[in-house]
Amino acid sequence: MRVIEVITDQGHVDTLRSIAEQQEIVDVWVGVSDEDGRCSTRMLVTPKKQQAILDALQSLISASENTRIVILPVEATLPRVEEKTPEEAKQSSITRSREELYEQIVAGAKLNSNFIYMVIMSTIVAAIGLLEDNVAVVIGAMVIAPLLGPNMALAFATTLGEGKLLWSAMKSNITGLSIALGLSILIGLIWPLNFNSQELMARTDVGFDGIVLALVSGAAAVLSLTSGLSSSLVGVMVAVALLPPTATLGLMLGAANFQYALGAGLLLAVNVVCVNLASNLVFLLKGIKPRTWYAKQKAKQSMIIFVLFWLLVLIILIILVKVRQEFLLAV
Repeated sequence: MRVIEVITDQGHVDTLRSIAEQQEIVDVWVGVSDEDGRCSTRMLVTPKKQQAILDALQSLISASENTRIVILPVEATLPRVEEKTPEEAKQSSITRSREELYEQIVAGAKLNSNFIYMVIMSTIVAAIGLLEDNVAVVIGAMVIAPLLGPNMALAFATTLGEGKLLWSAMKSNITGLSIALGLSILIGLIWPLNFNSQELMARTDVGFDGIVLALVSGAAAVLSLTSGLSSSLVGVMVAVALLPPTATLGLMLGAANFQYALGAGLLLAVNVVCVNLASNLVFLLKGIKPRTWYAKQKAKQSMIIFVLFWLLVLIILIILVKVRQEFLLAV
């Protein structure tokens, strides 16, 4: 449930009431106007209706400079609002609107000092955990998970055809991976590697089970975002962590052990590709799309291009994984 508050000129109140009546929302109430002639109209909206309401209200924003829409979460309301049909219950599985998802995903993909610090700290934590074979420390680096946000943003941007968000996510991804890789290479140069570490060696290889795990985890990440169950993201961070294989790749490159570096690089590539592919598909299945017809056509082209690209890269990676496994068996 959400309360959608619209602060606009008094003259738009009848239009707002009409929108509320057409969408058959739960409740609507209007405040008194202030000295500027603006007033607040609040609508209590079910998950099924919130995206349609917001799409209708955005047309009002474009026609009025004095309008602002605020989305407020609702913990509970009495009397309770029950879904009347199984179809309504199914549609309410998406509890966040496109606009709410945009704000949360963009916040996790901003390339700022906090993001850089998080990458540096999580890389150091991951490297120490890998070298000391400390599971708890490695999991700590996984939970920090600064690289998951930019990948979610990349998938979301391709779903909506948002070019600005796409480039922002790519810059954050490249910067984060570069910092993590460079720092871990430096650590590998000055710190003797512990090849008896199970945590380290476990990330020097990837099998078909790892590919399936990455796909399922990427899908789970999107489901947790769209359903509002952000606590589920912690499990996703652990399941499809990107930093430990990045750190392993850098450590092995720093130690000039290129065979193990190749395995870690394949694991990292598989995780990145599978997370983006699965996220794209789930965003599509959940019906996340732009508001206007032109934007929808643009997003459709973007989605097709990127899904085909990720599928092609995944096929190439599967072939490389198979070839590497056969080579290791032969040796």
